[in-house]
Amino acid sequence: MKDNLLVVSEDDAGRRLDNFLAGRLKPMRLARVHRMIRRGEVRVNRGRKSSGHRLRAGDEVRLPPFLERRSPPPVAARARWIERHLLYEDDGMLVLDKPAGLAVHAGGSIRLGAVELLRAARPREGFLQLAHRLDRGTSGCLLLARKPRALQALHKAFRDNEVRKTYIALLGGRLKGRERKVELPLERSRGEGPEWRVRAGSGQWAQTCFLPRQGWREATLVRAIPITGRTHQIRVHAAAIGHPVLGDDRYGRTRSGPEQAIGLKRLFLHASEVNLRHPLTSRALRLHAPLPEELRAVLATLGPPEFGASARKT
Repeated sequence: MKDNLLVVSEDDAGRRLDNFLAGRLKPMRLARVHRMIRRGEVRVNRGRKSSGHRLRAGDEVRLPPFLERRSPPPVAARARWIERHLLYEDDGMLVLDKPAGLAVHAGGSIRLGAVELLRAARPREGFLQLAHRLDRGTSGCLLLARKPRALQALHKAFRDNEVRKTYIALLGGRLKGRERKVELPLERSRGEGPEWRVRAGSGQWAQTCFLPRQGWREATLVRAIPITGRTHQIRVHAAAIGHPVLGDDRYGRTRSGPEQAIGLKRLFLHASEVNLRHPLTSRALRLHAPLPEELRAVLATLGPPEFGASARKT
């Protein structure tokens, strides 16, 4: 964007004006985008248009001057560290190994997220949008689209449960058995803070499969496979069966737990693998994010597992 002027690319041709602006002006709410269009503060080729106006390649979309007062993005040199976390990239998409503690996008009191950092590191990137989300405290595979067609295909794949995600989690206590399937509906609502609060027992159907891999008296390392993709699903399902994810200060233990003894200072939840068809070529992709060093250190502190596979195979 230069001097508050956006030029519509071939990939954005055919998009509605409101959707085009919502993608470029995140985290601005869609209601505010509609209000700007309705008031004539946004012009397409120097003329007023409706929210549903379909854009064409080469159209010039001019934004109101007051947007220049928004907080500037970080300079590219200071944002390029995020590119060291890229796992995969091609013309249609990229996959980031998101660090724990980094939000996926800005919003509320969060000024910068992963997508804003990537856009700042790549000022010539014409289109870059999140295909899904991860909790701020969760690390691992995060998919982003580089073309509108890829974004639409990825969204459809997630809706149709055609994307298989595998997480590594450390649960409190010993989870017995080879497999535990949890089927509990989940309902989310706004709590006192900016984040969603989710409770089990009502709402949308949700299913998670927990596969124990290693165990100790105080904890069990599992592969967690969400069959559905609800907000905070793994965390709420784990807590519902009495084995919360360690380090979870929202749904986990509040008074006692082994976190301090084993040196755990974050949520032990990592999106380790994603399997999908490429959104543009349909080629099968299997992408893997290794377990972060700080989580490996926690497992080393626990010592040799009392049951399950060797820790060397984590």
